Amino acid sequence: MRQPLEELKGFCEFAEKEMKRWKVPGAAVAVIKEDEVVMAEGFGYKDKERKLKVNPNTMFAIGSATKAFTTASMALLADEGKMEWDQPVREYLPEFDMHDSVAAERLTPRDLACHRSGLPRHDMMWYNSPFSREELLRRIRYLEPNQDFRSVWQYQNLMYTTAGYLVGSVVGTTWEDFVRERLFNPLNMKSSNFSVEDMQKHPDHSLPYQEKGESAEQIPFRNIDMIGPAGSINSNVLDMANWVRFQLGSGKFSGILSAASLNEMHTPCIPCDSLFKAKELPVCSYGLGWFIEPYRGYHMIHHGGNIDGFSSLVAFMPYEKIGIVILTNMNGSLLPNVLAYNIFDRMLGLEEIDWSGRLKGETEKIKKTVFGQDRTADLSRIEGTEPSHGLEDYTGIYEHPGYGEMKIELADGTLQALFNSFVMPLTHYHYDTFEMELKLTETKMLASFTADVNGHISRLSVPFEMAPGAKGIEFVKKPDERLHDPEFLASLTGKYVLEDGTEVAVSLRGERTLSVALPGQPVYELLPYREMTFQLKNLPGYSIRFETDDSGQVKGLRFIQPNGEFPAVRK
Repeated sequence: MRQPLEELKGFCEFAEKEMKRWKVPGAAVAVIKEDEVVMAEGFGYKDKERKLKVNPNTMFAIGSATKAFTTASMALLADEGKMEWDQPVREYLPEFDMHDSVAAERLTPRDLACHRSGLPRHDMMWYNSPFSREELLRRIRYLEPNQDFRSVWQYQNLMYTTAGYLVGSVVGTTWEDFVRERLFNPLNMKSSNFSVEDMQKHPDHSLPYQEKGESAEQIPFRNIDMIGPAGSINSNVLDMANWVRFQLGSGKFSGILSAASLNEMHTPCIPCDSLFKAKELPVCSYGLGWFIEPYRGYHMIHHGGNIDGFSSLVAFMPYEKIGIVILTNMNGSLLPNVLAYNIFDRMLGLEEIDWSGRLKGETEKIKKTVFGQDRTADLSRIEGTEPSHGLEDYTGIYEHPGYGEMKIELADGTLQALFNSFVMPLTHYHYDTFEMELKLTETKMLASFTADVNGHISRLSVPFEMAPGAKGIEFVKKPDERLHDPEFLASLTGKYVLEDGTEVAVSLRGERTLSVALPGQPVYELLPYREMTFQLKNLPGYSIRFETDDSGQVKGLRFIQPNGEFPAVRK
């Protein structure tokens, strides 16, 4: 590699100064001009405590910059006639389904890749979840859209997970294997991998950090293998420089993908939100895994990435043949944008803009808006109220068919929620509404419990989705576990006699389904409700409560109906 260009003189000092300003421990930068890497440098520390320095071989998580690898793998299939961008996804994944039946039927690979499914992010469904990739895809059908299909751009990681799964399904392998064989290998990206578990085995990898006060603190690696096609790749600037050379479309790595497919990836599909508003960045659109956005009148294509402890940016100008890779080890940092825009200014011979000053102001504004709200001044809160039930009544396991289970428990006299291994304290707000806090992201949200017609706490609504038009995620309280236990259910079977002498038979169908039969009536399936109570299926307001003696043995049951209660003794 030759010496850095004249245009980049002074950049290293600039980068070091900005890293201090943004509290970023370590960064790596690569700059490409034409088909040549003109800079590949490490700055700061990959391990702050041990003072281990970043170098061009140091591995970082690239987060959502992974998405373009997924669309490139789809483009390879399109080149080979194995996939068409505008055919329904169901032609490749017959089992695919969505809440919106029209979207489920018509959604195409192009729709997956340009974020126009109608779904908001629904990130809390997968973030830190125990679900496999296959299970996540099965659960997509239970996620409600907040916009019409193809009407607007809404960033959606689960659609990229689906896209990667589609690639693996079409070729009979996995997304990871296909990307490794068809992209990493021909691009000589020998260090790149797909999991933080693998990255930690690499002898030269960075640790993840987040801002804490005036410094940076180390945080745990976050495994996101289940949504790998949306953001799990780890790499270094040398490998990623080859990726950018490939994107620039000429030189050593031309020919891996057809020029037509490469151009299609870089072509706008839908208008989208920009990171921030600026006259130098007047409009933004999204292609296939790339943002397309003019920068100071120049055609710029880019994609950033943010995952726990890492922020990245890959950007290039195809007409000027300039490419940039910025990898950092700070959570949610805008430093990659600051450095990339400065490099473009230098390489294009433009007067440098103080992007750091501008973006720092934006960051502080966002923090103040999101984290600095004075809850005591919230006029919507009704003071002097209490929960409608004792706190014990709110405990239990609640379930959403997409998001899975949330457990509410008492700890030291206060409620807390357990979800995807996160512990979220619940502080009473008013009536049956509690403030739920996700400390990892310093996020507070108002979660509301509701009771059924019998007065029992039965549902919990959590506003995990804040996008316009999005509804709260409604978790339904599950019956006691023993109401599904075959041995316990068997103990309830037998004959019972009503006061008028009518004999009632309770029996098991299969191992887990109780039913009740009365003379001259159809057999009713019993649905687990709560404690010792079951509801009669398709008969609202009708239920059966089994009753026990002092020893815990079932001694009878009681029909609970709109016209009264009718006890029966076990025969």
